[in-house]
Amino acid sequence: MLFAIVSSILVIAYPIAIYLGLGRWSTRTLGLVLLLLLGATLGTRIALRMRGLDPAERRAHLWPVIRVPLSVVGLVALATALDEARFLLILPVLVNVLLLVQFAASLRGSVSLVERFARLQDPELPPGGPRYCRTVTKVWCGFFVINGAIAGALGVLGLLSWWALYNGLIAYILMGALFTVEYIVRKATFRRFDDTLADRVLAAVLPPRTAPVHAGVDSAHESNE
Repeated sequence: MLFAIVSSILVIAYPIAIYLGLGRWSTRTLGLVLLLLLGATLGTRIALRMRGLDPAERRAHLWPVIRVPLSVVGLVALATALDEARFLLILPVLVNVLLLVQFAASLRGSVSLVERFARLQDPELPPGGPRYCRTVTKVWCGFFVINGAIAGALGVLGLLSWWALYNGLIAYILMGALFTVEYIVRKATFRRFDDTLADRVLAAVLPPRTAPVHAGVDSAHESNE
């Protein structure tokens, strides 16, 4: 849990660190600092995940643990070796591409990635739940395409201040907005509310649907006739 929190902080702080670092150091110096941090983080993650596993289990679990961090390390190493700052600015694009591949690949199977996440919270999805989750997965795929394209354009153009502002703030605001809209749409679609403040407010605005009674009355009237 602590490692996940630290990793999230590092990801969020990356654009700010790049913006401040490139203003003070060369790309090569900043790259070396990042490689040290990434190496320590990756080593800690491997040690925590592999602890208590036998050699066969370690081999099976190693690649899923290191594949994304290794991609990041490779990109930073390339920027360091070539002393080229634009490779450091491409990292948000790489993250969006990896997420896009993961979400899109799940659409080829019967269970989308969003449905897997949803079943962790509620194993019994309502009727239409899997179809809804598949649609949400497609929406996120579109978001990753657009988000990655904007981040890539700002990086290629070398607009460092705009790049830092977008990837360090605007992108997270857009993600939060998408989460919020999806949450409201989900509650409006299925009318299943929990005992939270947000759900109580939505339940007052969106009361649970009730089955129409006129159909039953009509059928009873017809049977009496």
